[in-house]
Amino acid sequence: MGVTNTNKEVSVSSIRFSESFKVRLSIVAEPDIVNNPTDIVLILDRSGSMAGDPLANLKAGANKFIDIIDESTDGNQDGQIGNGSHIGIVSFATNATQDTQLITSVADLKAAINDIAAGGNTNHEDAFTKALDLFDPNSTNAKVMVMFTDGITTAGGNANTIATLAKQQGVIIYVIGLAGQSGIDEDALRDWASDPDSAYVVITPDDAELEDLFENLARNISNPGATNIVITDEIADCFRITALSAPSKGTAELINSTTVQWSIDELGVTQSEAATLEFTVLHEGDCTGIVEVNENITYTDDENNIITFPSPTIEIGCGNIITEPCPTPIDITIDGCTDSVIFDAGDIELTSLGRILQLDVTLRGICPNKRVALAILLNELDDEDNEAVIGMKTLIIPAQTGTSCQDILIRCIKFVLPDTLPMCNERNIRARFIANYMDFDFECCNLIL
Repeated sequence: MGVTNTNKEVSVSSIRFSESFKVRLSIVAEPDIVNNPTDIVLILDRSGSMAGDPLANLKAGANKFIDIIDESTDGNQDGQIGNGSHIGIVSFATNATQDTQLITSVADLKAAINDIAAGGNTNHEDAFTKALDLFDPNSTNAKVMVMFTDGITTAGGNANTIATLAKQQGVIIYVIGLAGQSGIDEDALRDWASDPDSAYVVITPDDAELEDLFENLARNISNPGATNIVITDEIADCFRITALSAPSKGTAELINSTTVQWSIDELGVTQSEAATLEFTVLHEGDCTGIVEVNENITYTDDENNIITFPSPTIEIGCGNIITEPCPTPIDITIDGCTDSVIFDAGDIELTSLGRILQLDVTLRGICPNKRVALAILLNELDDEDNEAVIGMKTLIIPAQTGTSCQDILIRCIKFVLPDTLPMCNERNIRARFIANYMDFDFECCNLIL
């Protein structure tokens, strides 16, 4: 079947400034459908939220899928699924229907798809039940379900029970989710799909992508697994790769701080196989808000599989950065031919002779329109862990004007430490931070007695 699914996902939906997250790449490959006959059931959502363009794009994608399987099974688009493979159609809303059995007639399959009309609730349990009933338990064909849905379960029972039973019987389950009007339960989709779920689940917010998703899946089914796979993933320049885990198959290496290359000799040549790679990414740039993790990702193999990876986004939630200003500099100009210069710098108040300690601290979840009083207390520890006071600083942090609570990063809080010990000795410092709101909305009651 070639490469039947790929995915790229991030471990969390949001991070704070300078935090890390994980990126996971997944790929699934299957043996050639010509030499490994396969029974495929398309399970199509026709609930009320699919009305209009979503249903039209779903039909176009499903019909394209059938055309590609038709041609790939016998080398011709002749209106018949060949070499022992079959396709069946199940559609579902409040209840599911077997619109066809497992058949080979392209015309009958397309007629069933084109007759689907939107309306009703969403019963995933009945959909999986009707699809599982189509398979012949005595058949040696590979068994595949392709579930498409755009909503959460609103009718019937727990679909995961039937999906689990199907997987126990050797059925491979792919799930395509459209984040439609009513939203989708991504955790449920991952539970239904084969493992690893990241490799068998694709979620799109745009129904216009459905035709491409079905087409890519069908085209890859025609290839005999994949050999000499090379995936090169470059992340955006406001991130840096800090750790690379060993992939479940193949080898991976860091090309530079933003690029990883994953190589696999063969995948899915003799049986269905999935492979995953995970790496850790650190945010270290100035980008904030919703940011695309991808800069560029490429895929090659000897079978010329057509591969598209999604481009996940992550929200970087610390949009407030306050930096304590450095001391005002004094500019000195030296003439190009002058050997020595005498310059009067004026009056400078020396805080102390010693070293400079610079601290950063993040105030978590600061509410809008409230200033914060921040105090930093420094003590030095002797060999017996006794503390001696060496410095204190207080700052007034301006109010942030956003619409919700936000983190505020305070940078470059500077202390000049007096050197009472010989220079270059190790010094152990203990810092304490105290922060409180300065503003409140309390008002005294005006009582008339």
